[in-house]
Amino acid sequence: MTNNPYAKIKQNSILTASPQELTLMLYNGAIKFANQAVEAIDVGDIQTAHNKIIRVDDIVLEFMASLNHDYEVSESMELLYDYMHRRLIEANMLKDKDILVEVTEMLREFRDTWKEAMTLAKEETQKQKQAL
Repeated sequence: MTNNPYAKIKQNSILTASPQELTLMLYNGAIKFANQAVEAIDVGDIQTAHNKIIRVDDIVLEFMASLNHDYEVSESMELLYDYMHRRLIEANMLKDKDILVEVTEMLREFRDTWKEAMTLAKEETQKQKQAL
């Protein structure tokens, strides 16, 4: 364990986060890594770009693996995640910033939708508690 207080705070926030908050953290991480990959491509740092793209892809693959197929929307989500996965492989092979921007925009839309769903679920829970 590190003595860095910021690292400790970050680790504690991960350890105490709900599954919904962890999902949001993963979306934010994927977006951050994709942006870092674009920056690395801009400066010609191919190895860093590769590593960051792999991290984004690992998160996308985790999202695919954790889909709950009891819901109809999971099928569509799986297709979209698979598309992102294939595009990330292509972006990594070609070091193509445009593909990374495309995937980042998709991740942002997913993240924003997830945040909205979290807000709505929290509001609904509060209404139910008030009704009791």
